Amino acid sequence: MSDVAAIEALVQKHKVLKKEISKIIVGQEIVIDQILISIFSGGHALLVGVPGLAKTLMVNTIATALGLDFKRIQFTPDLMPSDILGSEILDESRKFKFIKGPIFANIVLADEINRTPPKTQAALLEAMQERVVTVAGQRYPLSLPYFVLATQNPIEQEGTYPLPEAQLDRFMFSINLKYPSFQEEVDVVKATTADKKPTVDALFTAQEIIDFQQLIRRIPVADNVIEYAVNMVSKTRPKTENATQLVNDFVDWGAGPRASQNLILGAKTHAAIHGKFSPDIEDVQAVAEGILRHRLIKNYKAEAEGLSIEEIIKSLF
Repeated sequence: MSDVAAIEALVQKHKVLKKEISKIIVGQEIVIDQILISIFSGGHALLVGVPGLAKTLMVNTIATALGLDFKRIQFTPDLMPSDILGSEILDESRKFKFIKGPIFANIVLADEINRTPPKTQAALLEAMQERVVTVAGQRYPLSLPYFVLATQNPIEQEGTYPLPEAQLDRFMFSINLKYPSFQEEVDVVKATTADKKPTVDALFTAQEIIDFQQLIRRIPVADNVIEYAVNMVSKTRPKTENATQLVNDFVDWGAGPRASQNLILGAKTHAAIHGKFSPDIEDVQAVAEGILRHRLIKNYKAEAEGLSIEEIIKSLF
């Protein structure tokens, strides 16, 4: 199949996939789009939202529709790295045998990741970056495609361990979940309080998703689009030559080079699922908010004046 035909196939499969997910998940179009862009780009995502917004159900539904293996890990203060990665035990023949932990799945939901200590949070780092796990000096490859979706609750911050910037940077997207609209909530209540439960069909195989990820990598990008993305990221770095006045006044730390890479990958995927054979500046802008949101650190002046990260990002366009 040619790349042109493959992109047309991706557009059709993406439409059917969205329709399948909508059997269970009402609304949340932007959130679902960003999660799917993360998956087809080969990235990870951080979901930030209050309890009860169907984060777990959404991930489970997407995993089922994609035909992927799904595991959920509830992060708690007493969770140990071995509870995630797995551990070695002595078998009947007195030999060490490795028992795989829940990280060995295609899609891993790290629920409330900021509730566990840094040592356990760090256990995810190697898996997210290198798609391997090292236990007792042995490296175990993870099944591809591999995707970590972590959730955070923006309220109840007592006793939590905020993710360090280095780990936040590993997430391609930071996605804010908002409350549903009045009509969406009415539809949710109707659907979830009846005795009918719709089923979701698997539409992809793991190999198909890997093929689409490789297709995204092959999509050509014009130099001016790459320069636009890199320029946008360089503007977020205070006290540098490209920084805007707003950034100099209200930002402590800007985004690193991984943001530029993710902007182009995200723009490629955004273009492909909309039937375009190469991304343009509008595709970069479409994914910029979710990709830059967790990479900019506001200063106390921004907090005092009520300036949001989203307003700062939009000023870079």
